Amino acid sequence: DVTEIEEKEAQAKQEEQIIKEQELSNLLHEKRYLKALGLAISLDRPHTVLTVVKAILKEPEGRRHLEENIVRLRKDQKEAVLAFLVTWNTNSRNCHEAQAVMETLLKHEAPDNLLQFSGIKSAVESLLPYT
Repeated sequence: DVTEIEEKEAQAKQEEQIIKEQELSNLLHEKRYLKALGLAISLDRPHTVLTVVKAILKEPEGRRHLEENIVRLRKDQKEAVLAFLVTWNTNSRNCHEAQAVMETLLKHEAPDNLLQFSGIKSAVESLLPYT
């Protein structure tokens, strides 16, 4: 019977998730946005990433801080943010944040690098009608 083992694994995963959520909350409170972005992306939480982006943009010099943080993300994290911003862009409440992130990606990534992103074709096709 492996039920007990499976229950322990599920409980351990749940505890780890709670710890990461608390860490994310602490990072946001401490305004450590780069780590917060990375953690939210790793947790695959588009809404949380959007919350971090909004918090950055509310800061004085928000656009500059957003650029600094987005540029420092790894390629896989940038790909995830691109996928998230496609969804954000379809909602008028979040389109400004999506456009700000997209502008940063377009400014700081060479076209050849952007073409290497997974899902770039579908992302561009989805962004065009709303942009």
